[in-house]
Amino acid sequence: VRLVDSGGGLVQAGGSLRLSCAASGFAFGDYAIGWFRQAPGKEREEVSCMSTNDGRTDYADSVKGRFTVSSDNAKNTVYLQMNSLKAEDTAVYYCAATHQWGSSYGCYPPDYWGQGTQVTVSS
Repeated sequence: VRLVDSGGGLVQAGGSLRLSCAASGFAFGDYAIGWFRQAPGKEREEVSCMSTNDGRTDYADSVKGRFTVSSDNAKNTVYLQMNSLKAEDTAVYYCAATHQWGSSYGCYPPDYWGQGTQVTVSS
């Protein structure tokens, strides 16, 4: 099982980045993919959640209207498009996979984690 997240970097406030989460080694369509972030000195928080089965998405209030999650199921990859970035978005971003049992939906607690990618927004 492997989740590889990438796409982080340094960007000015107001800019954009697109993160990618490439999954392998498990049945992609049976999992929801979440994006989490952890800033220095803060707890890890869930940013978004997406069902790879039906496309349902949810976002934290702090990123609604600015971040968009999408997937390419043929590539077993989920993307997080981040626009209008703010300094407070600076964090290490992790993708994670959570098995969906039956009709359940949710991204916590995850079964698998990516290694994380640093996003730094300069003000």
